[in-house]
Amino acid sequence: MYEIAVEKTIAAAHFLPGYGGKCQRLHGHNYRVRVFLRGERLNAAGLLADFSEVKDALAEVLEAFDHYTLNDLPEFAAASPSTENLARVIAEKLGRYDFGIARLYCVEVQETPNQRATYYVP
Repeated sequence: MYEIAVEKTIAAAHFLPGYGGKCQRLHGHNYRVRVFLRGERLNAAGLLADFSEVKDALAEVLEAFDHYTLNDLPEFAAASPSTENLARVIAEKLGRYDFGIARLYCVEVQETPNQRATYYVP
C-alpha cells in the first residue's frame, strides 16, 4: 500500500454555538490541513498521484474557507464549524476530484500544534 500526503495552511475564524466554554466566542486558527491518498499500485511514471494535482485541488477547496468566519458559510448552516466537521466538509469536497488510481483516505485538520481532528473517508 502506498500513501502520499499534501498539506496547506489557511486562516479562518469560528465559534462553537452551544459549547459552553471559551470556544463559544469568536476566535481564529491557522488551520493546518493534511490530505492523505492511498493506493495499491503506482502509475507508469512511478507515482501514486501527481503532487501538483493534489496540491491544486486542495488549494481550490480551501479557498472557500480561507480568511472567512466558518459560521457564515453555507457548509455550516446546519452543522457546528468544529474542526471535526471542517475535516469532513473538506473531504467531501475533495471527493469530487479524480486523482486517478489514488483514493482519498483521510483529511486531518490541525487547529493548534497540540489539537487535531481526522475524518476518514468511508
